[in-house]
Amino acid sequence: MSRKEVFFMDRQLKYESVFAPYFDSFLKMKDAMGYGLYKFERIFLDLDRFFLKSRATATYISSEQIAAWRATRVNDKPRTLYDKYSVLSQFCKYMCHLGHECYIPRLPKRKELDFIPYVFTHEQMKCIFRECNRLSLFCGNMDTALVAVPALIRFLYSTGTRISEALSIKNKDIDYQNHWVIIRKTKNKLQRMIPINPSLKEVMKQYEGYRDRMPVEGLADKEHFFFVKANGKAFTNKTSYRWFKKVLKQCGIPHIGKLQGPRIHDIRHTCAVHSLEKMVKSGMDTYCALPILSTFLGHKSIKGTEKYVRMTQDIYPEIIKMENPITSFVFPNQIKIDIDYGNNH
Repeated sequence: MSRKEVFFMDRQLKYESVFAPYFDSFLKMKDAMGYGLYKFERIFLDLDRFFLKSRATATYISSEQIAAWRATRVNDKPRTLYDKYSVLSQFCKYMCHLGHECYIPRLPKRKELDFIPYVFTHEQMKCIFRECNRLSLFCGNMDTALVAVPALIRFLYSTGTRISEALSIKNKDIDYQNHWVIIRKTKNKLQRMIPINPSLKEVMKQYEGYRDRMPVEGLADKEHFFFVKANGKAFTNKTSYRWFKKVLKQCGIPHIGKLQGPRIHDIRHTCAVHSLEKMVKSGMDTYCALPILSTFLGHKSIKGTEKYVRMTQDIYPEIIKMENPITSFVFPNQIKIDIDYGNNH
């Protein structure tokens, strides 16, 4: 059974409006294209409830319906509202393609995004690793993902991969001899190789040893997923997030909730900031380090990586002062503006 099939079997969200089958088919299409589904399924749940409450019966969406839905989103932040409009616009285009005429809404003007990723401190990461090791079950449950959580969290921190990328890794993608892992299912649709250091290699092989002792056939097959539940099946981002919140609670790290974090995706941001910090402290110029970090994270361009300079400066203000003036002119002045802006706010 593929991970996609497992996802749709395990997914607890059920749509009930007239658009339910179209929401599901849209998600399957996006999954086949390699997209993460968490944001889509949550926004569809919001839309599904609206269409149910408004008793929509026709399989088309009018501008009046969109306006009525927008009126219910008074508490949404600009970034949240933009994401919802983006997904709704894509869905309306999809419906039109299927022959159901829908009004395609224009995206609202995108303002400065107000979401600030959570960056864990080094001490918090040590606590997270320690509490991962202490996780336990009070009863037998073959559907649990606990067996993979300690290795998964360490993998995310060491490689900076997205959670969806890590869970898509299969045994065939791992090459211990050459110390790398192939990430095939990426956000940007571009496969990449990521290095694994000796300590991560040890963690992965230890997990693999415990995993392969489980009474499940085919766990070591090349086409089988690397991170699995106790029953040998793949698991979802949502399952990982649920376990991660338990670890945060044990560490005494407040979880705000409602997608405000800290999220398991924030381990990727933490990896980026800590990696940049380490490179600069080892003597590398900040802006020489950016292309390396950009490639490591799988960004299409350095622009997607620039934010980590500001985040690193906010947490480690002494880092930016170490910039080499010889190479400071190589990157656009906008980066400097962002850093100065961070100093004033």
